[in-house]
Amino acid sequence: MTDPVVVDRPDHSRFEVLVDDEVAGRAFYRLRDGLIVFTHTEVDDRFGGRGIGGALARGALDAARARGLRVRPDCPFVKGWIEKHPEYQDLL
Repeated sequence: MTDPVVVDRPDHSRFEVLVDDEVAGRAFYRLRDGLIVFTHTEVDDRFGGRGIGGALARGALDAARARGLRVRPDCPFVKGWIEKHPEYQDLL
């Protein structure tokens, strides 16, 4: 298994995490006035337990930071991930 790669698919309002060129998970969002609202995150069951969700959250939040966006984590997974990683709480 290669390292997960996170890509933004703005035409679909989601980030995707790819493993060996296969979509392993998605983080859906809405953009609004300098704010990115994460609404739902999912990881395919076949990739569960491998840290794919965490890689997806980290990649999506890093992209938000690089774009100067504030974050509203309506998705419980992203909210919980930020709570466990205080270095991302400045995005809230």
